[in-house]
Amino acid sequence: MSTPAGGDVLHRFVFEGAGIRGELVQLDATWAAVQEIQDYPPTVAAQLGQALAAAALLSATIKLDGSLIVQVQGAGPLHTLVVQASSRGTLRGLAQWRAEVPSGPDLETVFGAGRLVMTAEAPGGERYQGIVALEGADLAAALETYFARSEQLPTQVWLAAGAERASGLLLQRLPGADAASDDWHRVLSLAETLTREELLSLPPRDLLYRLFHEEVVRLFEPEPLAFRCSCSRERIGDTLRTLGRADAQSILYEHGEIVADCEFCNRRYRFDAVDVAMLFTEGVAAESADTH
Repeated sequence: MSTPAGGDVLHRFVFEGAGIRGELVQLDATWAAVQEIQDYPPTVAAQLGQALAAAALLSATIKLDGSLIVQVQGAGPLHTLVVQASSRGTLRGLAQWRAEVPSGPDLETVFGAGRLVMTAEAPGGERYQGIVALEGADLAAALETYFARSEQLPTQVWLAAGAERASGLLLQRLPGADAASDDWHRVLSLAETLTREELLSLPPRDLLYRLFHEEVVRLFEPEPLAFRCSCSRERIGDTLRTLGRADAQSILYEHGEIVADCEFCNRRYRFDAVDVAMLFTEGVAAESADTH
């Protein structure tokens, strides 16, 4: 198996005859792109990088045609993490904080009382959501709790984020696997020797060989990943329509234009009086067409 040069990739693998699957992701260019958008404090960056790697892993696990949104919401200094991964291999993410964020030993110190929200969005608009309390020493532990309570599949996750790379490893026992077998515990005992430094520095093949060279592991072709924001002028226009004509015109009267910034990519969209008039003219035309 070859790895695309200079690209971020997701590696899927299975343990032959053991009923266990795994995923390994390493994000370099994607993580750099996210960090270029905003200057995140070290603790915030560490949490966001881990969430970015987690979203890539979970999106591949769920195998959804659409997108998966991972949100961490809390009452503490770091109050919001939002990361989106699409079935097309694109990622974006942001973090919001309200005060100096301590580098505490657990999630409660950083986020306060909070919750982990997983939202799957299908192309047709259907949404499926799972919510669990934010518990555990770190984000990986919180994700394991989510799987234990909602998916009921034994799952183990390792996450790490440094200045130049965000990485993650996921192991999961397949549905229907023999629960009485010691395969799961044997593979976990090998994986638990993984260090943060190895997760961030070792090439994928070297890392998997270091951990699992005693097992029969089948690697699939790597899947490319990249940063890409899904915002567009059309989507911003749709959002403005939800304000209603009166509110939009009130903003125009006060500011002379409507300016909307995408928090994921910092792209700025401007709408003047003519743009806004066209938005609501198009909306009326669309509603009229739907009634005929």
